[in-house]
Amino acid sequence: MIKTGILFPGQGSQEKGMGWDVAERHPEALDLWKLAERESGLPLREIYWDGEPGDMADTRALQPALTVVNLSLWLAVKDRVAPAATAGHSLGEFASLAASGALAPEDAVRAVALRGRLMAESGGAGHGMAAVVKLPQDKVEAIVDQAAKETDKELRIANYNTPAQFVISGEQEALDAAEAQVKEARGRAIRLAVSGAFHSPLIQEAADEFAAFLETLAWNAPAFPVFHNATALPEPDPASVLAVMQRQMTSSVLWIQTMQALYASGVRRFIEVGPKGVLFKMLKANLGDAEEQWSGLNVGNLEQAAEV
Repeated sequence: MIKTGILFPGQGSQEKGMGWDVAERHPEALDLWKLAERESGLPLREIYWDGEPGDMADTRALQPALTVVNLSLWLAVKDRVAPAATAGHSLGEFASLAASGALAPEDAVRAVALRGRLMAESGGAGHGMAAVVKLPQDKVEAIVDQAAKETDKELRIANYNTPAQFVISGEQEALDAAEAQVKEARGRAIRLAVSGAFHSPLIQEAADEFAAFLETLAWNAPAFPVFHNATALPEPDPASVLAVMQRQMTSSVLWIQTMQALYASGVRRFIEVGPKGVLFKMLKANLGDAEEQWSGLNVGNLEQAAEV
């Protein structure tokens, strides 16, 4: 039997109209939208079904809304698949936890509503992020180390997305130095429109508040392994899942390593549950040299859910 891995996307996967078809057909999905609106204090359905791209990019709105869409689509497919494991990219990790039963869906929504607010408010003057493409991992790591040392400022790789796509996060002076070195190495650096230096120690204060909130939730043993961003490994019990999630906001997203670990665990069929198929597009880059054949598909709406 082919082992199936379920993937949930994070920020950057939003699109207009996302989740509308599922909410129209499934009362449970509509209830999650209403809960997310209460927790965030924002008219999320209005923003994502009728709004403008700028409003849809707001972290306060995006984190609860995308999590609701991911979970809504999971509701539409969960009876059609028997997952061997799951993983979510950054924000998407909370949908993975809910899908596995480690968290109740309602608690996942409450958590990401707070996470979105804390991360939006964590931005300090001169903090930011940039995507780096067309350079290998060892070169990016060397550039980050050199820029941090030269400027004596915080800088780290926040996202290991594919072997030629990374995100760096830190203070402005170090980002500027790194971007100059990337250009010199014939790579490309693209500054991201974010409010802070996410997945870095620069948002530790927000992470501490979030970690305290996570302790108030009911945690369960996952029904199937959740491969975590911070370690690219699953955790077997509620206490260890909580511990690794309390580090998630400031830890790097080890997505390359996570996809390779899922493959090494025997997963050969990958289903991305969420809009746009961003993670599906990364699969080939991360598993292109795999010895055995694998397959992947994206479930971004009810029509695609019916094909699983």
